[in-house]
Amino acid sequence: MRAAVLHRSDAGQPYAQSQPLILEELEVPHPRAGEILIRIERASLCHSDLSVVNGSRPRPLPMALGHEAAGIVVETGAGVHDLHEGQRVVTVFVPACGACRACTAGRPALCYRGAESNGSGDLLHGEALLRSAQQERVNHHLGVSAFAEYAVVARESVVPVDDDVPAEIAALFGCAALTGMGAVFNTADLQAGQSVIVFGLGAVGLAAVMAAAMVPGTTVIAIDPLESKRELAQRCGAALVAHPTEAAALVAEHCDGGVDLAIEAVGSARVMESCLGLLSRGGALVSVGLPAPDQQLSVQALQFAGVGKRLLGSYMGDAVPERDVPRYLGFWREGRLPIELLHTDTKALSEINESLDALASGAVVRRLFIPGE
Repeated sequence: MRAAVLHRSDAGQPYAQSQPLILEELEVPHPRAGEILIRIERASLCHSDLSVVNGSRPRPLPMALGHEAAGIVVETGAGVHDLHEGQRVVTVFVPACGACRACTAGRPALCYRGAESNGSGDLLHGEALLRSAQQERVNHHLGVSAFAEYAVVARESVVPVDDDVPAEIAALFGCAALTGMGAVFNTADLQAGQSVIVFGLGAVGLAAVMAAAMVPGTTVIAIDPLESKRELAQRCGAALVAHPTEAAALVAEHCDGGVDLAIEAVGSARVMESCLGLLSRGGALVSVGLPAPDQQLSVQALQFAGVGKRLLGSYMGDAVPERDVPRYLGFWREGRLPIELLHTDTKALSEINESLDALASGAVVRRLFIPGE
């Protein structure tokens, strides 16, 4: 099978010239017990992929990238009885073991075993299966490695969806929808009538805008330096949009005493600090973006005990994928969730490096790939 493999994380931009991802022929692995083989229909390019390419999220190399996708079950391993050949599934990037401290507490997105296998490039049920033509190990990306024609994943890495959900739609639910919408519904538990500001209008930030706009009586403010992203946020349900330099004035004008909820989807400690300054008494900042490991947060400590502000981390939107993917798909079916707005275009996998540049510049929100083309 053909797969996009990263061998080094120091290639500079433009990626169209440095070509950090190489399309290689890998052996198609067979699933072990507890695993399935899927044919990737559509795979989506996300900033989490870009962060591995640029080295801000160090991962063991070489690695076959890609983690947000929709696919068709081709083969099931021993012990997998609830999926069948030909069934469409959505991939999720944290395979939850169901037995660790986080899983038993109802927080599978923080699964200890899933985090360990993701960090090592292995799968939940065993070591990495991917091999090059020279029989060298190739690591899995977040238990998925979706920029390939096929993927072997743990059963826990997929959620089945109905056949009437197009692959182009289904592929957006494994990361963008789970993370952005979950930050609003699960982490923050946004209430009717509250005000929300979202910084960073990539796919995750825009999904957060959509979720917040679904809550009755909310005032949704969307912030991004790119005018095209701000215009898209209005189509996603934002009532007010602004450049980051205008955010404070907009909050002062429209939110008495500050915003109730700030979603930081940029991945910047500096933006997080700015968000804390915009919160009302008792307001909450939800950190969704992934800052580089060397970034440090410097804030006035008295903001927390003194006026009751809260800083909440949200990984994968605190999602329970088996519950949330069907729920969010239900919103889409009802016409309440215009998730298709996140789909910028679809390309052949051979355009993956040029697409990294497009994502880094903000020219695309979610570009999908057809791995077989």
